[in-house]
Amino acid sequence: VAGALVVTPAQAAPSDAPAPVQDYLAEQLPTLTGVATLMVHGTDIAAARAAVDASGMRTITEFERIGVVAASGTAAQIEIARTQPGVTYLEGNTPIAFTQETSNTATRGAEAVSTLTGANGQALDGSGVSVAVIDSGVDPTHPYLRNPDGSSAVVANLKSLCLDESTTSTDCVVRVPNSVDTDTVSGGGHGMHVNGIVAGRPTTLPDGGQLQGAAPGASLVSISTGAVLLIIGADSALNWVLENHEAPCGEGVSAAECPPIKVTNNSYGPIGGGEFDANSATVKLQRALAAEGVVTVWAAGNDGGDGSESLTNPPGQDPTGGILSVASYYD
Repeated sequence: VAGALVVTPAQAAPSDAPAPVQDYLAEQLPTLTGVATLMVHGTDIAAARAAVDASGMRTITEFERIGVVAASGTAAQIEIARTQPGVTYLEGNTPIAFTQETSNTATRGAEAVSTLTGANGQALDGSGVSVAVIDSGVDPTHPYLRNPDGSSAVVANLKSLCLDESTTSTDCVVRVPNSVDTDTVSGGGHGMHVNGIVAGRPTTLPDGGQLQGAAPGASLVSISTGAVLLIIGADSALNWVLENHEAPCGEGVSAAECPPIKVTNNSYGPIGGGEFDANSATVKLQRALAAEGVVTVWAAGNDGGDGSESLTNPPGQDPTGGILSVASYYD
């Protein structure tokens, strides 16, 4: 059935009870002397906007489709926002760290490419699909991402500026030229590493070894969030995919040249894992993406553990179909 996405509205708190506050933000509030960055969730975007305006907070960006406004404000302003009509949840700007995995052998990606064929009879290698990689950035000119005709696997190169103090636009994810390396040395080349894992082209190394990504025929849409990763910047990237997945290079660019985004890759998360939070903007965004046929993939995390407690990346714990959590293993 084709049609518009139908989202069940969130339930507002009773009129006499302030909206609930995420644990991370709740820990900040008692000692907050300046301003904090947060996300105000509403029953719809109008309610979230009204709460931000009524409290006097400064809008940073917004996720219109899921009724969330990112803003900055004092502890007193945050308390005012909690009591506004239609506010359902207040979420802090949780620090997150890069996570990564080391091989497509464990995931059997290499096996799939070498043994399986798609509906067109060709190798099942990701051709005709774009993968949005939300990370520290990419070098589109890197030899590992070079097609046989000399073009780049990167069809769209973007940068999230959503935490720049001068930015108050809802369009804070901006396009940059494909010649620009958006990855950052301070991030250790993490974004380039992940883009290579996803769609590195078959490459012969100087020692004669062979290397390729999990989907060496896929196109890449890189959304750089910079070296310092915070959840609002990453959520802004997911929100951009929600609004642009059908035509990531813009209207008028053919799907043959720039395929629609069918997958997002997210190799970041809180250190030590954490509890699944169904109220978070991340979960609302990935569920909206799933409803529109876009798969969200999470790195399970770097924390390992012995199985006695969950150290897995929280949004990857979402039981919704179309949301995956991927771990490597050491046997």
